[in-house]
Amino acid sequence: MQMNFSNYQIGLLWGKFIPKCVQIKNRISSDLLSLVVYPKSFSFSKKDFNPESHFERWAGVEVNDFEHIPSDMESLVIPAGEYAIFHYKGLNTDVRIFEYIHGEWLPDSMYALDHRPHFEVLGDKYRNGDPNSEENIYIPIRPKK
Repeated sequence: MQMNFSNYQIGLLWGKFIPKCVQIKNRISSDLLSLVVYPKSFSFSKKDFNPESHFERWAGVEVNDFEHIPSDMESLVIPAGEYAIFHYKGLNTDVRIFEYIHGEWLPDSMYALDHRPHFEVLGDKYRNGDPNSEENIYIPIRPKK
């Protein structure tokens, strides 16, 4: 689903996906995946960030194969590569973790952002709207040149 941070409709996306995900028969686990595909021109820097910039948001699950995907759903293959993984505990609406990742950790690291999907794994400890919720955030990285 196309969206931007000014018109962030993630609740609508999950509201459409959750009732239908039981139809997916070849799931690897009960984990949910919240994915984002940003265009190459998207910037996370404070000076260049534009909340009107569009990106593609996906709600999904990991599967063994694509044979039993419901016809009204699409598949997405995440290309292999290195990811920085951040364990996060807190409200899913608190953006400070992403401000830290993109504003502090990444600039100070030996890595640059890679152009692949970003995603969060929402496992057994994830609770929407709960300050004790836990999830793992995957940020695609590559060595700086």
